[in-house]
Amino acid sequence: MSPSTDLCFAPLSAEFARDPYPFYAALRAREGLTYYQDFDVWLASRFTDVSRIVLDEHMVRSLEHIAGPEEIAAQKQAQNWHDMPHHSRFVQFSLLDSDGAVHDRLRKQVFKLFTPVMVGKLRDGIQAYVDTLFDSLDGRDEIDFIGDLAAHVPGHIIGRILGVPDEDCPQLRIWSENIVQFFDIDRSNERKELAERNTTEFYRYLLKLKAEREANPEDDLMSLMIEAERQGHMNHDEFISTAMLILMAGHGSTIDVLGSGMHALLKFPNEMLRLRADPGLMKTAVQEMFRYEAPLPFFHRYSTEDVEIGGRTFPRGTKFGVLYGSANRDPEQFPDADRFDAGRTPNWHIAFGRGAHFCLGNHLARLDMDIIFSTLLKRFGTIELAEDTVSYKRGLSVRGPQTLRIGWTAD
Repeated sequence: MSPSTDLCFAPLSAEFARDPYPFYAALRAREGLTYYQDFDVWLASRFTDVSRIVLDEHMVRSLEHIAGPEEIAAQKQAQNWHDMPHHSRFVQFSLLDSDGAVHDRLRKQVFKLFTPVMVGKLRDGIQAYVDTLFDSLDGRDEIDFIGDLAAHVPGHIIGRILGVPDEDCPQLRIWSENIVQFFDIDRSNERKELAERNTTEFYRYLLKLKAEREANPEDDLMSLMIEAERQGHMNHDEFISTAMLILMAGHGSTIDVLGSGMHALLKFPNEMLRLRADPGLMKTAVQEMFRYEAPLPFFHRYSTEDVEIGGRTFPRGTKFGVLYGSANRDPEQFPDADRFDAGRTPNWHIAFGRGAHFCLGNHLARLDMDIIFSTLLKRFGTIELAEDTVSYKRGLSVRGPQTLRIGWTAD
């Protein structure tokens, strides 16, 4: 069991952002799990260990199952996770960070709109929006794939599902990114103030939108959630928290995997040619994009009882860090794991998590990507990288390019 003193781990460094996979490989080569003192967490890097943890019903995301109020308050203060009134109410508590009956109750209220059948009904609308977006870029021989294209799709689509006007969606992306950034390991007071201020602004916006829908219900998720609150299936804070989470989740991670997926096709041009020759491979290619660069590479769990993992017993209350980004590159699970394979089957990657917290929006994210990449390859016969170096975001909990300049020419 290797201590952090001999662990060269700098997840905020440019080197880690550029390529975290050599570090992940070194972690997987160690016996058992590795303790990372700076984050007070045992890191699980192998696919079998990560799967074991996230599928265990005795593993939870909330401290409430293993600690009392005073201990939780002390831990929050130690992590600079305190004195954030709105962030505490609507972000630190959410569907994502709840467990058991509370999690099941909240998930049930919104799940019905994210089933494959319901998401499939959105295909024509998403295709029309993507076509319009591509039309707006006509005449340009070079774009930033992130800022000019990817960033405009996921948030608008999830916004429409919830009932957010199109013109408000760009602001929602700003709020979301400024709130989510505080989940990573850099919790400075400056980043803390940014997260709290944006949570407050987001909350006030949702209050206004909710009031409008209460007066004039529509066929959207906001109206459905208002009815759920009226029937006692969620309270006010749960309503705001769930709406906020859905909008935040619909932005960042899908934008990131769109960017890294595009970058993968540019790094493996034969796979792009393969998709052009066989468009039917796009669904498996999208799954491979999630495996190859998991957009949310790190999550945590707490054990509610003593547990044995990798030949060692860990006591109740142990915090585990599950490294999806490492598990998805584990050669014991994925042959030739560092190669992007558009036709990889089977591909039981773990980018969407497993068990009770399996990603609610996975069908929608995959549909967005299928439509965007299929349309891109149909409209442009040549797509090339237009910058020497692609810079990725820094952090342990995020993986995606900051920008991605590409050049393209139509057929």
